[in-house]
Amino acid sequence: MTTLFDELTWRQLVQDYTPDLPQHMAERQPLTVYAGFDPTAPSLHVGNLLPLLTLVRFQRAGHRPVALAGGGTGLIGDPSGKAAERPLLDTDTLAANVQAIERLLSRFLDFSGANAACLVNNLEWLGHLPLLTFLRETGKHFSINMMLGKESVRRRLETGISYTEFSYMLLQARDYLELYDRYDCTLQIGGSDQWGNITAGIELIRRLRGSSVHGLTIPLITKADGTKFGKTEQGAVWLTDDRTSPYEFYQFWFNTEDASVINYLKAFTFLSAGEIADLEASVATEPEKRGAQRSLAAAVTEFVHGPTGLRTALAATNILFGGAPITDIDADTLLAVFHDAPSTEVPAALFADDGAVPSDLAIAARLVGSKSEARRLIEGGGLYFNNQRVESVHSRITRERLIGGQYGVLRKGARTYHLLRVVNTP
Repeated sequence: MTTLFDELTWRQLVQDYTPDLPQHMAERQPLTVYAGFDPTAPSLHVGNLLPLLTLVRFQRAGHRPVALAGGGTGLIGDPSGKAAERPLLDTDTLAANVQAIERLLSRFLDFSGANAACLVNNLEWLGHLPLLTFLRETGKHFSINMMLGKESVRRRLETGISYTEFSYMLLQARDYLELYDRYDCTLQIGGSDQWGNITAGIELIRRLRGSSVHGLTIPLITKADGTKFGKTEQGAVWLTDDRTSPYEFYQFWFNTEDASVINYLKAFTFLSAGEIADLEASVATEPEKRGAQRSLAAAVTEFVHGPTGLRTALAATNILFGGAPITDIDADTLLAVFHDAPSTEVPAALFADDGAVPSDLAIAARLVGSKSEARRLIEGGGLYFNNQRVESVHSRITRERLIGGQYGVLRKGARTYHLLRVVNTP
């Protein structure tokens, strides 16, 4: 792989692109490239990772990235990839989402040095653009026939599309023009559903400035069975730990099926071709060790949540699957690990004086039906508190051993977990 375009192609990050893009990337050093992120929620999800990672790849190759938070276009809503109209967000919610996304984007891009990244909000220019000026300077260059032919619009014709969302393409074209004028931006990247919007901007710049600029789209990532990527039973997988904990995030990647893991390693990590080849060989020879999945989960979790987040995820994984003592994790991580486990509220009074009697806790959690059954379980070495064996029926569990002063985990045998929530009762 001798060029960045070659690497993007090998990593399967190239779907549609303007014909002269490889030459432009090779000759324009550095070039300015942008991707947009609409603030439909106060976080981004794993579906946004590919354009974000691609911006990072461009920056590491010496180019200048521009990350655009769509404070203006977010007021309209992008019809691309959607079967129905998006609900319109109120301005306060949208402003809060934009701020949250700007903070998130700032974690991944380098805003110092010769090719420092730039973070912009398109509300800055779209929010003050007079309607008549917009229609004269932008709308007059697009025919209805051309707009109807774009994929994002054509798919919605049967179910219906409002004039509001129909206009989105023109607003995104205006964004590209604005960034071309301000930053000499000559490349826009986005998901495969953005090709129509990207080419609209390319055409507007050609007409108004007489210049040739470029576009690149990234293929839609799907699971091996063709189902949608980035969803779990709990919903979308987010990039902020208040919505998806580092443990849940790590598990999402660790649970990747063998048929997809090598493609995900190429697309979502910075591992080299040689490293990925070694992991691909391990999938064929030692699939039960899940070495490729471990490398994928570790690399993406560290990129998104940092070394501390990765350590938290690995500690939580070792607790649930390795039987490690439950000590150095916080309450939020504990709740994420055991969100599917049955739980019981127990009164804080049980932990008074010398601490709680383990058999009382086991009975409260319905792990046993009587004190005699609890005694036999403990004497047989089968009862654990926070993954540490209860050594004697005379043991006591003090409140200091609770996580966050409130939570503890009882385990019966190898795999039967029960979460205790200690509550103060009148």
